[in-house]
Amino acid sequence: MRGRPLRNRLAALRSLEAGRLLPPFAAGAAAAAALGWILLDFQAKWSIALAAAVLGIAYRVYAGRIDAGHRHARELAVRHLATIEPLALAIDAKDRTSPTRLRRVQLYATSVARAMGMSASDVQGVETAALLRDIGKLAVPEHILLKPGPLTTEEFQKIREHPRVGADIVGSMPFPYPVAPLILGHHERWDGKGYPAGLRGAAIPLGARILSVVDCFDALLADRPYHKALTREAAVQLLQQEAGHALDPAVVAVFLDQLPLLEAKALALDRPMAQVPTDRSAVERRADARPDSVLEEIAFANREIYLLYDMAKGMSASLSLPKTLAMITGKLSNLVPYSCAAVFLLDEGTETLRCHFATGTDAELVQQITVRTGEGPTGWVARNRRPLVNARPQADFEAAGLPASSLLQSALICPLLFEDRCIGTLAIYHTEAGFFLDDHCRLLDCVSEPASTVINNALVFGQTQQDSLTDALTGLPNTRFLYMHLSRELARAGRLGAEVALMLMDLDGFKEINDTHGHHVGDRALADVARTLRAGIRPYDICARYAGDEFIVVLSGCGLEEAEVKRAELQRSVSEMAFEARPGVSLRLGISVGIAVFSRDGESYETLLATADSRMYQDKSGRKRRPSRETTDLLNADA
Repeated sequence: MRGRPLRNRLAALRSLEAGRLLPPFAAGAAAAAALGWILLDFQAKWSIALAAAVLGIAYRVYAGRIDAGHRHARELAVRHLATIEPLALAIDAKDRTSPTRLRRVQLYATSVARAMGMSASDVQGVETAALLRDIGKLAVPEHILLKPGPLTTEEFQKIREHPRVGADIVGSMPFPYPVAPLILGHHERWDGKGYPAGLRGAAIPLGARILSVVDCFDALLADRPYHKALTREAAVQLLQQEAGHALDPAVVAVFLDQLPLLEAKALALDRPMAQVPTDRSAVERRADARPDSVLEEIAFANREIYLLYDMAKGMSASLSLPKTLAMITGKLSNLVPYSCAAVFLLDEGTETLRCHFATGTDAELVQQITVRTGEGPTGWVARNRRPLVNARPQADFEAAGLPASSLLQSALICPLLFEDRCIGTLAIYHTEAGFFLDDHCRLLDCVSEPASTVINNALVFGQTQQDSLTDALTGLPNTRFLYMHLSRELARAGRLGAEVALMLMDLDGFKEINDTHGHHVGDRALADVARTLRAGIRPYDICARYAGDEFIVVLSGCGLEEAEVKRAELQRSVSEMAFEARPGVSLRLGISVGIAVFSRDGESYETLLATADSRMYQDKSGRKRRPSRETTDLLNADA
């Protein structure tokens, strides 16, 4: 009797196991109760109940551990995200964008991900990747990120590294959903021409394709160093054009379908961070009005880098001193607010500082300032080679002997130092007293260092250019300058139908002066004649040394009759010069002159010079045959 019920009970157990009525770990207390109806003897009941209790306890411990692991993973993910989110916001602020841009991209991306049927875990991965997608830009130098023009091949290669760097950074964090693959692939293209892996089509993770579309659209609507913001309509059109090329056409379609609703939701985001001011009026703010947030502090610091880089780049664009000074003061207005800016250059021979350029309020008055080193704030800075903050501008006016009735109330002045030599000062002024802060001084000092090099280069270039166009002995323009001027003047006269008179002059008896008194006396005679000729013509006319003892005068808008009058005046002025070969020995000098008039005597300067040269020798011959008071004793040396 006992064997049969036992066999029946064992058969019942086998049927339960074969039918998989209960999962192994669900056998617990409920399984023990069920088995109790089958097992009739006490010993069997006790054994099975004990086994069921053990299994139940094991299941509860195992399930608890799984839940705790999931909770721990979620907590770690939240902690990691909370830690890294401020860093992502800081990187975005360095990119001259606002914190709301990240939120907006997150909103767009997660909404599109839900609309495309992604799981809740994958949607959360897209949301996190939208926040951290550009964290790899930490590995890209600032000057590349902020470069306003096209990137070189090497610079673009550096940019291409940021998705891989970002994926490496995020890959070390135990997010319970995919993030790193989305960051790695958000610059891949649907047509396979993207980076870093050149993935094509569906091989690119869907979340990364969503980020590409959303990020592209948002970037098109913002001003960047390399492009201006597009209108919404133009951005939508560009997305449609790139569908099937750079972007997944299915994602583009879903995004554009949801765009009106998404834009309405985006309006509820926090107020954007203040944009970096670019125009002069926006810059005229008190610099001690501190930014509203740490992120804005980062944006302003990054703005300094960008403006200093832009200024350094612009400084190298010109070697013309006036253009260089105008460029420096112009770009400086975007970095430091001022009412007036000026550049003073030092004449080392006279130890004086003269304003070479000024712009802004009372610029005409400032441009008249000339002070000695050590006098006034400007002279003090030049002598001590240290900046002055909130100096009194009136002190410079007083030192220069100018009226001090100026609207300018405060001055910030920095020395311009090149190779341990002071070449001048850079000064900015404001109409408000005590306006400038230490930050302004720091920025102006940063500008003054590269500005010194550029200004010195412009001075050297200007001097070299002047030397190449100037006769060293007489200080007059040389033959090279003469040909350049004649070409321009004759072309202008040809367009306007005007006349130009060309006078070729030769110093009479020059050989005898050199032979009798020496070449050094002949050189002095040429220099004195040059000064007399230059003083005898209009400021806009040209007197140049042509060759040896010959000079050429170019009279703009002058016909033959007026040129003849001017010839007589110049010959008389030279003959009346008091020239001493040596103490007690006076010489009477004279010049022979030939005139040619454009276009009466020719239309090219070669023809005009040949005609003037022929007439000059005719005049010289006539003066020798018919001596007069003005032409006698050209060489009168008292033994």
